[in-house]
Amino acid sequence: MSKIIRIGTRDSQLALWQAKTVQQQLEHLGHKTELIPVKSTGDLVLDRPLYELGITGVFTKTLDIAMLNGDIDIAVHSLKDVPTILPYGVVQAAVIKRGNINDSLVFKNNEEFLGQKEAIIATGSLRRRAQWLNRYPTHTVVGLRGNVNLRLKKLQDNSDWNAAIFAAAGLGRLNIKPENIINLDWMIPAPAQGAIMITALEEDEEVRAICAELNHEETEICTTIERKFLNLLEGGCSAPIGAIAYIKNEEVIFKGVLLSPDGTKKIEVTRTEKLGEHKGIAEYCSNYVIERGGKVLMDGIKNNHKKTNIYSTKSFTEGQMQLLNDDIVATSNDAIKISLNRISAAVLKAPMKNVIITSQNTVEAILTNCPAEDLKFENIYCVGRRTKRMVEKRIGKVVHSENYGKDLANYLAEFMEGTEVNYFCSNLRLDYIPEILTKNNIKINEIEAYQTKYDAIEADQDIEGVMFYSPSTVQSFIKKNHANGIAFCIGDSTALEARKHFKDVRVAKIPTVESVIELVNEHYN
Repeated sequence: MSKIIRIGTRDSQLALWQAKTVQQQLEHLGHKTELIPVKSTGDLVLDRPLYELGITGVFTKTLDIAMLNGDIDIAVHSLKDVPTILPYGVVQAAVIKRGNINDSLVFKNNEEFLGQKEAIIATGSLRRRAQWLNRYPTHTVVGLRGNVNLRLKKLQDNSDWNAAIFAAAGLGRLNIKPENIINLDWMIPAPAQGAIMITALEEDEEVRAICAELNHEETEICTTIERKFLNLLEGGCSAPIGAIAYIKNEEVIFKGVLLSPDGTKKIEVTRTEKLGEHKGIAEYCSNYVIERGGKVLMDGIKNNHKKTNIYSTKSFTEGQMQLLNDDIVATSNDAIKISLNRISAAVLKAPMKNVIITSQNTVEAILTNCPAEDLKFENIYCVGRRTKRMVEKRIGKVVHSENYGKDLANYLAEFMEGTEVNYFCSNLRLDYIPEILTKNNIKINEIEAYQTKYDAIEADQDIEGVMFYSPSTVQSFIKKNHANGIAFCIGDSTALEARKHFKDVRVAKIPTVESVIELVNEHYN
């Protein structure tokens, strides 16, 4: 090629090393080259971790624009920093033979902190942070940004830091050999870690043909699998995803991991396929992760930078989170805490003609204090479908149930056999059942089965709605928050309490968490 190939690169020491490596290989093939360094957003914003920038491609966008504007002919990147979908008109022209794929721990003094409850580890990578906290949950992880030498200096300057995590390839390429360093072979690297990528314009066939001579096929196969896994999970460098593929004995071995940002949840996958029959390995592994809770984790990560618009006063299960529409950003916690009471075995073992059970917490309290086979409940009456199912599964047949306590009390007043009933309840029970039954000359023996304690958190002031599941969840929420937005309620008694504070109160069709979720979805549709 007669013209000079203009090589775009970030201006960090490591990026320049990578670009010069490509430059040397091109010049070895007889081509003239010129290095053109540029600064990227990732290089300019050093006071925040990458995952807090809220965008992918923070190290590559500037070079993409320079290429599309005709200022450079090719760009050299750390492949792990490149978004899985390239801008229109830009293509992968080559992948250089891969370097060291591992992460390394550079530490001060000694390794004793690894066995201690408290330690401080520095990294700007969400993937490294999550994997470290998964393995060492009591440690503290702090942010660390900047070029390799700056990060090493920060480690030494912060006297309370024990260690920092680096890519082994970066240290090796700069010929930096810290005295205290260990290989983190248990930590799954970032997809395409240790690989160098060259991009070019799709229309520039001459440059693409030249770059193809530098391509390393094995590295291309492995990094393509890793990046497809990342793409199918819809993750960028702001998601805690690890992936590594390698070829051994004519087989492709793949390992992948997805974690929650705090490391408390981890989903791993391993797959081996024959070389040449490996095309579906990334899809299989991504589906495996998604089906085991990966979608919920990814949705939570993607929504982390969005404004929360719904708050639930009961913690959602993963299945319940999946029921919410995609445009709903919900946070949840248990606004009330339940503690089961000790109930005398003599009381529970005594014959009881009529028994009222209004919640699953009551069932747990009864069975915690007495085996089901020792109970002598003749007629059991319940509130709620799920309570009924639980009672019939674990205690015995239910004579009658209603969705609401008030309706059950009215039924008992008219149809119950006898004039006395044992009512297992909470310390914060509603008055409907006692009042209605007392008016109808039915004696009530209240047995406090559990205690309900307020434990709400302070929600965002600009939330658009709150989901309530009992009057006590309303009371707990109001103790810490103002009544803003819409109250989505599980039933009439909860709605009655909510109307004391909220102007817009809506009630689910049936008293289940899923029905309240449906109510929220209908509002946003």
